Amino acid sequence: MKFAYRFSNLLGTVYRCGNLNFTCDGNSVISPVGNRITVFDLKNNKSNTLPLATRYNIKCVGLSPDGRLAVVVDEGGDALLVSLVCRSVLHHFHFKGCVHSVSFSPDGRKFVVTKGSIAQMYHAPGRKREFNAFVLDKTYFGPYDETTCIDWTDDSRCFAVGSKDMSTWVFGAERWDNLIYYALGGHKDAIVACFFECSSLDLYTLSQDGTLCVWQCDTPPEGLRLKAPTGWKADLLQREDDEDEGEQETTIRGKATPAAGEQQGKVKYSRLAKYFFNKEGDFNNLTAAAYHRKTHLLVTGFASGIFHLHELPEFNLIHSLSISDQRIESVAINSSGDWIALGCSGLGQLLVWEWQSESYVLKQQGHFNSMVSLAYSPDGQYIVTGGDDGKVKVWNTLSGFCFITFTEHSSGVTGVTFTATGYVIVTSSMDGTVRAFDLHRYRNFRTFTSPRPTQFSCVAVDSSGEIVSAGAQDSFEIFIWSMQTGRLLEVLSGHEGPISGLCFNPMKSVLASASWDRTVRLWDMVDSWRTTETLALTSDALAVTFRPDGAELAVATLNSQITFWDPENAVQTGSIEGRHDLKTGRKELDKVTAKHSAKGKAFTTLCYSADGQSVLAGGMSKFVCIYHVREQILRKKFEISCNLSLDAMEEFLNRRKMTEFGNLALIDQDAGEENGVAVPLPGVRKGDMSSRHFKPEIRVTSLHFSPTGRCWAATSTEGLLIYSLDAQLLFDPFELDTSVTPGRVRAALRQRDFTRALLMAFRLNERKLVQEALESVPPDEIEIVSSSLPDLYVDKVLEFLASSFEVSRHLEFYLLWTQKLLMLHGQKLKARVGKLLPAVQFLQKSIQQHLDAVSKLCDWNRYNMQYALAVSRQRGVKCPSEPPQSEEEEQDDDNDSLHLLGAGHEDGARAGAGAGLRLLG
Repeated sequence: MKFAYRFSNLLGTVYRCGNLNFTCDGNSVISPVGNRITVFDLKNNKSNTLPLATRYNIKCVGLSPDGRLAVVVDEGGDALLVSLVCRSVLHHFHFKGCVHSVSFSPDGRKFVVTKGSIAQMYHAPGRKREFNAFVLDKTYFGPYDETTCIDWTDDSRCFAVGSKDMSTWVFGAERWDNLIYYALGGHKDAIVACFFECSSLDLYTLSQDGTLCVWQCDTPPEGLRLKAPTGWKADLLQREDDEDEGEQETTIRGKATPAAGEQQGKVKYSRLAKYFFNKEGDFNNLTAAAYHRKTHLLVTGFASGIFHLHELPEFNLIHSLSISDQRIESVAINSSGDWIALGCSGLGQLLVWEWQSESYVLKQQGHFNSMVSLAYSPDGQYIVTGGDDGKVKVWNTLSGFCFITFTEHSSGVTGVTFTATGYVIVTSSMDGTVRAFDLHRYRNFRTFTSPRPTQFSCVAVDSSGEIVSAGAQDSFEIFIWSMQTGRLLEVLSGHEGPISGLCFNPMKSVLASASWDRTVRLWDMVDSWRTTETLALTSDALAVTFRPDGAELAVATLNSQITFWDPENAVQTGSIEGRHDLKTGRKELDKVTAKHSAKGKAFTTLCYSADGQSVLAGGMSKFVCIYHVREQILRKKFEISCNLSLDAMEEFLNRRKMTEFGNLALIDQDAGEENGVAVPLPGVRKGDMSSRHFKPEIRVTSLHFSPTGRCWAATSTEGLLIYSLDAQLLFDPFELDTSVTPGRVRAALRQRDFTRALLMAFRLNERKLVQEALESVPPDEIEIVSSSLPDLYVDKVLEFLASSFEVSRHLEFYLLWTQKLLMLHGQKLKARVGKLLPAVQFLQKSIQQHLDAVSKLCDWNRYNMQYALAVSRQRGVKCPSEPPQSEEEEQDDDNDSLHLLGAGHEDGARAGAGAGLRLLG
């Protein structure tokens, strides 16, 4: 089995902190998710996380006007220049300080960052080939406190910078003769946002206390005069003639109160109006704002979760809505002005609101607390997750979106699982209930409870879906219910410690239960639920799982070992020592080093790969390990996160944080921030020393392999991480010799020897060559070629067909191939179904996705044709007075009127593929 797994997507977290951006076409939202970036395609209903990560959580993202480049800056001041076209990092840069905002000029030639109390303008990268992508052009001084926001004029001649010192500064991108850089006041709180009017130097400024000031400029943008150089600068410029443009840094200092003589003949600002968002007696902090210049639409978000829409400059209220009870952290408007994106970091919410129709385009929210468990559906299309917030969410792996959330649990969810049909989810919770949810009607149709209130720590369902079991954490018992009746069938007792894991044998009615009493018990569900075997362990059991064929059992224990058992004979077949592979980090407040700390040095979650040859293990660490079961060696180790904003990421602490007075981590560095802890002075009631910021600890709480074998998922502190096989760059031939070349394959195709060409193409194992050979076979010869394929190559053709369904448009052609292969080789494939099961499930998933998409389209076209036929009959005909027809007669008439060409052929191919899959099932 290949292990070229790479990070492919991040689900379960849609927004953490930072600013939201729309792409230039207005169809996608770029959202910072921790130290990663997710692009939500609203038009095609897909989300995709870029395969890059910063060292800390992302603070701000600047998008170039053409949408090709993005500057991503994290909390530590490290910047990445990212190409959104090839989805890769082009350049690394460090700004040597905390950056608050970054903004490209509308012409794309410059970008400005606000850092501390200064603003710095850089030449935008990508215009020419250069060794250093970030070249500093000018540094602007003026504000006395931290700068907060930036906005450019339409012609890129000037930009405005807001500051926490309640002033707004207007700077020029060039040295304008009649523009003096001075401060605009009028506010009593920190500036949150500032916006220029369309094709004008008129300015709007908004402060945190909910005040809007309208500033009018007496000079149009065309009236700005370029300052002519004098003296030696003129000679120097004449000699160099713009040769090294931008290589020399310029420092510009503004004046808060220019002299009266300096203001003569210069640009002047006057305040036209001042508006207040808060009514009298109501105080609500303004936290985010966005302005659309063409439609004069102002969107403001507040700390109470309310956002307003106003039309400027008259300040007419268009719309007001409350979306949550948490502060709105970021607001963005798309290029057409129709969609508004709102991000709430407290709840992890991302909303896209269409204000004209007053409807949601996108409404997504992750788990409020950390995810605890996950499970794949049998076909691999869906993932269900349970969290400490008591919510159960179901995610579509194709689109990356959550499409249903169940909130019936009143406490944290401890376990989730699918039944074999894939349409029922069973969950256990600390609230003392086990619930079953229906994915057809999206409802909780069964609730299982125990005679005495108890907290359930794990749940399992047998292969038939009829028996539900859950392990108790406080009474050390296992409860068995019937899914059909909901009745309690049996209470299994015998364990002397909390139940840590349950797992049913996929092939037999045998339940394995792991406990902290250092035993794993096997219970026979058929023979009156008695204990058949008790497996004695050397330490507390933390997780248990069966191999997909049910012939082996894996147990993770507290002494960081993974032991393998034969469940039939109760004999240990092997063990893996994982103490040195997990490598837990040291938390900031730990007194003991990571090497000597016993805490966390154990695997807490286990999962077999789809073929059963390997086992996936994770725990309280940033690493996930894949072991080979038979050889008992480490195959690969994945580092799931490099985010230093999380705790226990580093093995050694930074000695600079250790002072003679103690650890600097005990001191809240964000006490001065608006979200930070306000240390109260004598007589001041605001603030509480106990409300301290904390860093979440990195850990992997659950792992699961997809039934298709193409990917695996892990729930961690960052969210739901998906790792997929990356077979694009691998050259992996099969039984290759010197006689197999691309030229020989194409020569065999020209001679119409399709079987030999196909076999040689699969031996060379180049995807494009295999596709060429497969698609060269005429449809009427598919049956002959399929029947002459050796059994070993049938497996490879099925795997190729399953992956081709996702990208190819030749749906009927590939369905014919699938039908012929399954009908001709069905009995032989069934004999080795254990090995073939991942490929068949992958094939079923691909066909099911096409069935869902095509069936909706066919129904839509059928109804439209029925409507058109009905309208054509009614045209020019007066309504008769005769009694109406019965429903059956009308349906017969409609069916007689519709003759869909080729429907029988396509339905036959689809039915044949379904029959073949049922034959294997």
